[in-house]
Amino acid sequence: MYRSHTCGELRSSHINNEVTLSGWVQKTRDKGFVVWVDLRDRYGITQLVFDEERSDPKILEKARDLGREFVLQVKGTVIERTSKNPNLPTGDIEILVTQLHVLNESLLPPFTIEDKTDGGEDLRMKFRYLDIRRNPVKENLIFRSKVTLEVRNYLTKQGFIEVETPYLIKSTPEGARDFVVPSRMNEGQFYALPQSPQTFKQLLMVGGLDKYFQIVKCFRDEDLRADRQPEFTQIDCEMAFVEQDDILNAFEGLTRHLLAEIIGVETGEFPRLTYDEAMRRYGNDKPDIRFGMEFGELNEVAKNRDFNVFNSSELVVGIAVPGAASYTRKEIDQLIDWMRRPQIGAKGMVYVKYNEDGSFKSSVDKFYNQEDFTKWAKHTGAKPGDLICILSGNIAETRTQLSALRMEMAERLGLRNPKEFAPLWVVDFPLLELDEETGNYHAMHHPFTSPKPGQLELLDTDPAAVRANAYDLVLNGNEIGGGSIRIHDKDTQATMFRHLGFTPEKAKAQFGFLMDAFQYGAPPHGGIAFGLDRLVAILGGQETIRDFIAFPKNNSGRDVMIDAPAFIDDAQLKELHLKLDIQT
Repeated sequence: MYRSHTCGELRSSHINNEVTLSGWVQKTRDKGFVVWVDLRDRYGITQLVFDEERSDPKILEKARDLGREFVLQVKGTVIERTSKNPNLPTGDIEILVTQLHVLNESLLPPFTIEDKTDGGEDLRMKFRYLDIRRNPVKENLIFRSKVTLEVRNYLTKQGFIEVETPYLIKSTPEGARDFVVPSRMNEGQFYALPQSPQTFKQLLMVGGLDKYFQIVKCFRDEDLRADRQPEFTQIDCEMAFVEQDDILNAFEGLTRHLLAEIIGVETGEFPRLTYDEAMRRYGNDKPDIRFGMEFGELNEVAKNRDFNVFNSSELVVGIAVPGAASYTRKEIDQLIDWMRRPQIGAKGMVYVKYNEDGSFKSSVDKFYNQEDFTKWAKHTGAKPGDLICILSGNIAETRTQLSALRMEMAERLGLRNPKEFAPLWVVDFPLLELDEETGNYHAMHHPFTSPKPGQLELLDTDPAAVRANAYDLVLNGNEIGGGSIRIHDKDTQATMFRHLGFTPEKAKAQFGFLMDAFQYGAPPHGGIAFGLDRLVAILGGQETIRDFIAFPKNNSGRDVMIDAPAFIDDAQLKELHLKLDIQT
């Protein structure tokens, strides 16, 4: 028996008990006549004591040679600590060691295994197995396990069946790039790793399973951003004989359950915004509604003056930043410079200070009067002490730029409280998006999304006006889930493929199996997929998903710990009927 108790388990009630513990050396303190060792495992830390009066001299000398992260097994007696540590659950006791076994020695770690470590992110990623020993990472992984278990229990109680779908599937060129896997037994042919189990879960509905879920790994070979992984985990769900409200009610229930059980936060009914309303009020389709600063459109009160910048703009829109009228001219200039960065792309910003005495001071004083500014304040909801920030230009770019400013100011003002949770649904997305470069339309979600009832005929006359039977679940400014009611008949699916530029031959080659299945009594169905990594991070009060993944990739999609991806040898390439022509 390596241990009778864990290192976080012992209390005053265990005093005089003989125990066996195993774990890692956190630190040692040698005072000459006495040596203390902090022994750590997943559950906590227990202090060990070796001294000249009570310990075997050989054991005492052995204790003096212990290094950080040595793996030990000790036996001894639980005694009361003379100097108690109120910061440790085990701080009232220590172990007077009678037997000491070094199970394995350790090199000196490249960084300290402490909550606040001296190791940089790249170093910790390279030695991730050591990083996992630190409390923040360990607790994040335990938290993820707790969330996953709660999801499984909840959905199972709601009658969902967990089904595994294949990882080796067929590549489809639409959407993000696939990771492809060469087939050794089928020369020149390739599998793809799934970007989602989309078509398989639809086929499960055709198969009559009614309610499906899966906690599944998905893969996308796309250009990586700061907090995106090439492999990620979804809570993937599908239901038959449902309409949009059935899906929203079911998975609002799951989200409320997680917030209550995991975080202890009770939430009411989730607000629902249409896509158009979200864009008009917040400038993006995943708004953070923990704070205000809603957009105020100013066209009717700012145009038709001598200020040509506004007159020539498609949209004039502003936000009221609370308490920011106290900003100095230098601080405002710095904010304008921030807006002009290439990442934002604004050409400038008009500002109005709404002073505490009710007067206004603006960068466009010579074009507008106090009465004008009063109207601007009313449209943006500004109060005395606020700073009104105004952008203008074409609608899409201006809303995107002002949305970035809104989020930045919320961050600076501490309005994005990670312990506050504000979920909402965004519904009625456009079915199609126009690619400005090619002039072609592509599916905003995916090609299996159904148009809203009665809008199918608009595909031929006004495709941009067609709204999708689709919905996103947003939490604290992050999309944590998205889904749709699916197309479930062959003719409608063929129509959709045609509008996406598929020839009948191409549609049959790529998705003939699905369209064939629709001919055998496919029920109406729909579903949703949650991003588990993102959901867990937000529930954990963070937005960095890597902190909640055991072995994440870096921003370049590399696993620096195992050094992957890597070249394979010529013999493997030959077996796979591949030849690489890479100049080095």
